[in-house]
Amino acid sequence: MQNRQVIFVKRPVGEVTSDCFELRAAETPEPADGEVLIRNIYLSCDPYMRSQMDENSGYARGAFGLGNVMPARVVGQIVKSRRKGFADGDFVWGFFAWELYTCHPASADLWHVDPAHGPISHGISVLGMPGLTAYAGMMNIGKVQPGETVFVSAASGAVGSVAGQLGRIAGARVVGSAGSAVKVAHMTNVLGFDAAYNYRDVEIGSALDEHCPDGIDVYFDNVGGETLDAVLARINEGARLPICGQISQYDAQANDELYGIRNITNLLRKHATMIGFSVRNNMEMFDEFLIRMAALMKAGDVVYTEDIKEGIDNTPEAFISMMRGENIGKRLVRVGDDPSL
Repeated sequence: MQNRQVIFVKRPVGEVTSDCFELRAAETPEPADGEVLIRNIYLSCDPYMRSQMDENSGYARGAFGLGNVMPARVVGQIVKSRRKGFADGDFVWGFFAWELYTCHPASADLWHVDPAHGPISHGISVLGMPGLTAYAGMMNIGKVQPGETVFVSAASGAVGSVAGQLGRIAGARVVGSAGSAVKVAHMTNVLGFDAAYNYRDVEIGSALDEHCPDGIDVYFDNVGGETLDAVLARINEGARLPICGQISQYDAQANDELYGIRNITNLLRKHATMIGFSVRNNMEMFDEFLIRMAALMKAGDVVYTEDIKEGIDNTPEAFISMMRGENIGKRLVRVGDDPSL
């Protein structure tokens, strides 16, 4: 079995470009004791990966190493197992890499994917890290109450689309923002948001005044920058702000390119709470989350869109176009046959 890999070879300056990656052939290794050989099926493209491409990423995991296969979350099927609890043919997900085959070490976490819960791709989308991120942020920090106003930025994406629907289920008025008319229609017509706007066509403060006339109780932040600043000027007493992402700031190359937040004192004046979080700090919720989210999906209370590209060679462009906002829902790349379909 010939492996094919996407190698991270150049740190981006500003936006990610295709020359940051190289495609290479490689031999497929044999698993040692405790290891499993996995045929990868779905590769994940996530905005947080952009931050770890910088040398001084600031992320707990550290920066991605040049010359290495691009790390990512992946769903695949075990070809050969030498690890207790995992059998040949099992579907699994974990933190692997952009490649066709992965030999997963004994020391690394590995989770089963149950096809009974839905498409196996959901293991790295709505029933995986994006879904758990939305769930943890809304349950632990957002703590939405009926009748409140919830605002979600990047609300048509992998995480924001789930966060907004959880707010709707909790009985809140939900408003979302995204970067196209198609995404706005998706939020209101498919996801059940009460209102949405295209941030490219409006002044953000005016849009928030129009769609959140009673102020904002919960802001699930995926973009940071100007949007976060505008929200801070409109938060209600006791507001909660789960800070999940800052995609508007990821391409900044120096501190003077970052957007300076001016309305931070409103956190004090409004006795509000703003907490940055990541899914890594909430893995203890995974079993609870999986049961509840699978039930919500089955009942039709949560709907989810996967934006799937095809082929390992197209993975860099799939990531680059996602960073330009050209996806709706979760961006994945299918690199192998999915026998569960």
